[in-house]
Amino acid sequence: MANINNAVLKQLVAKMSAELSPKTIDNYTGLVKLVVASARDKEGELLFPRKWDSEFIDLPIVTNQHQPKFSSETMSSIVQKTTGQYRVLYAVLAGTGLRIGEALGLEVGKHISNDYRTIHVRQSVWEGSTQSPKTKAAVRDVDQCPSLSTMVKGLVAGRTNGFLFHNAKGRPLPQSNVLRRNLHPVLESLKQPKAGFHSFRRFRATHLSKSRVPDDLKKFWMGIESGVPGKVGFRV
Repeated sequence: MANINNAVLKQLVAKMSAELSPKTIDNYTGLVKLVVASARDKEGELLFPRKWDSEFIDLPIVTNQHQPKFSSETMSSIVQKTTGQYRVLYAVLAGTGLRIGEALGLEVGKHISNDYRTIHVRQSVWEGSTQSPKTKAAVRDVDQCPSLSTMVKGLVAGRTNGFLFHNAKGRPLPQSNVLRRNLHPVLESLKQPKAGFHSFRRFRATHLSKSRVPDDLKKFWMGIESGVPGKVGFRV
């Protein structure tokens, strides 16, 4: 790693530029920088300190990134157009800011408070298997507004265990199936472009910003502020 510097990274970027998008190149060069910065001595000091120069490296400028988010009108229409557990899932994603894996990992009797007002994020689902949350900050308690807690209570319907959102076999809902069989058809019926689950998180983040919530606090509530434990929530 001692030999990895601006000149080396410039050569790597030149090779990647022929085949990869600016965003992908930015991601890969960022990974290189993280690896170099991870090398430290026993005192915690950087072994290979670097002052990276994007202009010298010829890093491409990342522009026009497609980051769809739902308007309040579209979000309301999505909920009105859907039924059953899909309706509750979309409402939970938009009303709490949970990642899709965190929502699909919720289990009745483990991750929902007795009064249905709080969701305890303790695991997530990836490719059908449960795993620990994405980061330490993702382990959090998220408050729900009264109307959302009522919807979740109705979906639970007296059950004492099992995944809140599940297929016929009781397994967590596959993300791809939800997109292909439900969300995308609903968006098409509303004459809206296709979008992924992260659009619900952006909707939540936008709502918090419009409510003038400080950026650091918003990140904390969304579970992306590293190293900050605590209870997360925002009454709407």
